[in-house]
Amino acid sequence: MSAKRSTIALCTTPPLYDMSTIPVLRDQKILLGVTGSIAAYKAADLASKLTQAGAQVDVILTEAATKFITPLTFQSVTGRKAYADLWGDDAHVIHVGLGESADLLVIAPATADVIAKMAHGLANDLLTVTALAARCPIMIAPAMDVGMFEHPATQANLKVLVERGVTVIGPAEGRMASGLMGKGRLVEPVELLGHIRLMVSRGGPFTGRKFVVTAGGTQEAIDPVRFISNHSSGKQGFAMAQAALDRGADVTLIAGPNSLPPIVGVKLVNVRSAAEMADAVLKACVDADALVMAAAVADFRPEAEAEQKIKRGALDVYDLRLTKTVDILMAVAEQRERTGKPTLTVGFAAETQNLIDNAREKLFKKKLSLIVANDVSAADSGFLVDTNQVTIVDAGGGAAELPLMSKADVAEAVCERIERLLASKGW
Repeated sequence: MSAKRSTIALCTTPPLYDMSTIPVLRDQKILLGVTGSIAAYKAADLASKLTQAGAQVDVILTEAATKFITPLTFQSVTGRKAYADLWGDDAHVIHVGLGESADLLVIAPATADVIAKMAHGLANDLLTVTALAARCPIMIAPAMDVGMFEHPATQANLKVLVERGVTVIGPAEGRMASGLMGKGRLVEPVELLGHIRLMVSRGGPFTGRKFVVTAGGTQEAIDPVRFISNHSSGKQGFAMAQAALDRGADVTLIAGPNSLPPIVGVKLVNVRSAAEMADAVLKACVDADALVMAAAVADFRPEAEAEQKIKRGALDVYDLRLTKTVDILMAVAEQRERTGKPTLTVGFAAETQNLIDNAREKLFKKKLSLIVANDVSAADSGFLVDTNQVTIVDAGGGAAELPLMSKADVAEAVCERIERLLASKGW
């Protein structure tokens, strides 16, 4: 087997799943600080996304921020009061109440001015006073012109904050309001949401455990131009990786070719063929606690790959000989017998007939802990759609049929089963 085409990258952009269902953010108290930057309008989008995800979002604006966007904008998207005055008459010592109750303080955008104040302990407005009073983790997302960001004073201030445990996200590169190009743009709200999601997941039930998840289909080359593949989009596998990450796991996602954006905090390994995926999975599983094999790996590949493009010419029929690909789950089972790793293995079965019988056969043959079976012939389930209807079959043969739901919700349900299974093993 060869994994020469495999590439590894630390993902920095979250997937665009339904933001209305993010259990890890539900009822989280997020304090959002907004400072005087043209990028303040993006903070309204972030506040909206967090609220839709189920978080309780309180917003503090600096006086400079109110020149770009109003408190009413944030109140409209969060349904909660937005604060701008240190001496408000509706609460006693507002900064103490906000700072003590928050689960996370996020300042986005964070200007050079506010960064400098935080680094030097200055506190002359509600946001900087609250930052001093806060007992929760703090995340800042700088936004300023490239020269301001690169200035030694700004870099020194950021270094001080990082040393104090503040998480700095960005900035991104691109075109500035000044027209200059460079590093200084606020990270996009959807990416910030991913970083927030990652921070609040710390300490979850899978913390300290390594999960390996596979996703998507594989491509088996016929010649340099053509290949055999399937309809898998990778959405269910990516959702599984995100759900495990939300529970605190260290996640390696091994994915076949797909068009999905990566996930903040997940180590992504890109592969193309079944052989490459097998190499990557066996390597990653050496010290893994769990493998979730959600990929739709090709069962067959061309017996030989043509060195040059096969020309149509006058041929009416072209005979393509196929041979079996490596059975990854069987290879994992053999490795598990020798090493004890991974602790548990979850398979997926995409079927078009005899769903439960075929799933049970696969589960027992490949010595799986669980198998998730779905009928991919249904129009609203399986490949190329955002919903799925699955049946979870356990090692005892029991089958639990789930209703039609989003693939993100399916991933949550599977992770709940994994959590219970591991708890029963004393993990």
